[in-house]
Amino acid sequence: MEIALHRLGRVDYLPTACAMQEFTAARTAETQDQLWLCEHPPVFTQGLAGKAAHLLLPGDIPVVQSNRGGQVTYHGPGQVVAYPLIDMQRAGYYVKEFVYRLEEAVIRTLDQFNVTGHRVAGAPGIYVRLDDPGSHALLPQRPNAAGSDPNSAHPDFTGLGKIAALGIKVSRHCTYHGLALNVAMELEPYSRINPCGYQGLRSVDLSTIGVSVSWQEAAERLSQKLLIYLAP
Repeated sequence: MEIALHRLGRVDYLPTACAMQEFTAARTAETQDQLWLCEHPPVFTQGLAGKAAHLLLPGDIPVVQSNRGGQVTYHGPGQVVAYPLIDMQRAGYYVKEFVYRLEEAVIRTLDQFNVTGHRVAGAPGIYVRLDDPGSHALLPQRPNAAGSDPNSAHPDFTGLGKIAALGIKVSRHCTYHGLALNVAMELEPYSRINPCGYQGLRSVDLSTIGVSVSWQEAAERLSQKLLIYLAP
């Protein structure tokens, strides 16, 4: 069964999150998987593990509680947000592989813009080298082959900027929430939080590292990679 792609445009975060939750609660074994693509007005979202201390100075940007995993993050115009609503049991993979597939779709999308995305042990999401975004050199702080790194409790972001964030929820083997890829944003709001709970972690977008691409093109390329990598 193919994944149905829905382009929502710019939509408020809270009603979108509620709609995902309602869709997931009403699913049956026959419900078609969906991929929602959208963009949100400025908002901070606080995950289930979120600590108030990581909200430094939200100011005029609303803070919304979310039932996804993780800490606080920012959504705003110029960011492609993708919400895969997938029945993992039917697709035949588990949470760890689902996250890997999400990250791989982002890495393959960035590769089309001559940018190399990297994983960091202990810190979900995709990162780029600030000094050489196209470098294929392996990071010393990448996850190791065994999948467990003794340093993963204290991720090392030296020389890196975060370009894509992940935060998911799983209910009855079905996923919602998802990922956000920074394309051409106003990045100042990230200075008002500890992104994903990490003090001093720099957030970047494609524009910052010299890639000029429209939101629409980035969204289309990311969605096509997600449809490929999330297939059963």
